[in-house]
Amino acid sequence: MALFFDQLWYDARLAERGLSRTVLAAVAGMTGEELALAYKDQRELTAAQIAAFAELLGVPLAEAARRAGVGVHAAAPPAEVPPLERRVAVLEARVAALEAEIARLKG
Repeated sequence: MALFFDQLWYDARLAERGLSRTVLAAVAGMTGEELALAYKDQRELTAAQIAAFAELLGVPLAEAARRAGVGVHAAAPPAEVPPLERRVAVLEARVAALEAEIARLKG
């Protein structure tokens, strides 16, 4: 478990970029509920999630890890973490597919 997730720091970085916790969760491949648990130190974060946080917020990996209460050694990103642009494109495609399905169901 994380020793201390610095909620205020993460929320301030998100606000600086005009982003929400929902975006942070989505970029890291998490649900809002999973992120809420991480914020409350009740869920461990993976190295890939910490790397996604750092990339989205434009901060060094070590800073994102420290502020998430994770040691930098535990937050080293695996080589297979796709770039942020690819993750965003995948999420946008999912949203478009869901919007199309909703439109189809509405008739």
